[in-house]
Amino acid sequence: MTTTPVTIIGAGLGGLTLARVLHVHGIPATVHEAEPAPDARAQGGMLDIHDYNGQIALAAAGLTEEFRAVVLEGRQAMRVLDRDGAVLLDRPDDGTGGRPEVQRGELRRVLLDSLPEGTVRWGSKVTGARTLADGRHEVAFADGGTVVTTLLVGADGAWSRVRPLLSDAVPAYAGASFVETYLFDADTRHPAAAKAVGGGAMMALAPGGGIQAHREEGGRLHTYVALSRPREWFAAVDFSDTAGAVARIAQEFDGWAPELTSLLTDSDAAPVLRPLYGLPAGHRWDRVPGVTLIGDAAHLAPPNGEGANLAMLDGAELGLALAAHPGDTEAALTAYERAMFPRGAEAATDGAELHALMFGEDAPHGLLAAFAAGEEEATGAHPGQ
Repeated sequence: MTTTPVTIIGAGLGGLTLARVLHVHGIPATVHEAEPAPDARAQGGMLDIHDYNGQIALAAAGLTEEFRAVVLEGRQAMRVLDRDGAVLLDRPDDGTGGRPEVQRGELRRVLLDSLPEGTVRWGSKVTGARTLADGRHEVAFADGGTVVTTLLVGADGAWSRVRPLLSDAVPAYAGASFVETYLFDADTRHPAAAKAVGGGAMMALAPGGGIQAHREEGGRLHTYVALSRPREWFAAVDFSDTAGAVARIAQEFDGWAPELTSLLTDSDAAPVLRPLYGLPAGHRWDRVPGVTLIGDAAHLAPPNGEGANLAMLDGAELGLALAAHPGDTEAALTAYERAMFPRGAEAATDGAELHALMFGEDAPHGLLAAFAAGEEEATGAHPGQ
């Protein structure tokens, strides 16, 4: 058993931002991550990093220059299509947008490279945590080891092992799932799909579902096919049978333009089912000494363009609060949670409204009306967050 002052569970963007801000202020921390290595799995697709939250977090971490170096120019372009492939809205990237796009893996690498060697303990899978009599917490790991910490931060996502110390809430299925696919070298090998997607993000929407894609590095098209169906419906699809699963999902888009459905049917990778979950909107807890949550562990919501940004802002604000209250962890946690709770609740509410615009009975016209009304937040319809 070892004892540490600040223990962060999860080396996602939120946990790493927290560790970096603490490091900037001379506060040591240890991050425990279940993955065995930084490149153990793909880290997801494109993220639009917003000037009102994610970029503020990166500035607090002293990483604005490093962030700008990994931005993919031109990817803020966005278009909305109907099921026939007709372009209903086409917004080019003119360089003035406040949501530059980066690959999640590249941004994570920037954060990892900014931390002292040994900060992240890879292959540290948490099996549980418990409160000790003196207000500290003990974390247990799959290898049989334990850590006792004076401050425990759950940055471990939807199925957080830390959350039960604070709340009985568990994520609930949001009524829809994504099916994730890829086309590689699309401009050469899949030109019709590449033309439909354009230079940035594309959304083809209809009541109950849609096809959303984004142009990533090297001509790669990353697609999320959305369907509003019960979990049982997807459970009946055998995703171990790639051809059968693709055919079954494609049936739901019968009659759609082939350049859109080819983003699914011509996939160069096996489709991956991504069920969407959320915590209750407004999820909060009573203050428990020595422990808190950030990111999806605190306010999981279906993807709405804010998840990664909020996780980083949570991490940065918690780090700044701890630096501003030396020797008084409880004052820092109280200040952090006071701001975080309403921020998470607002994002969850906005996300539910956005999903209704994208996949509700009036789709895609409700979303187009929001754009026409100047509701720029609607541009955060980003499946990868």
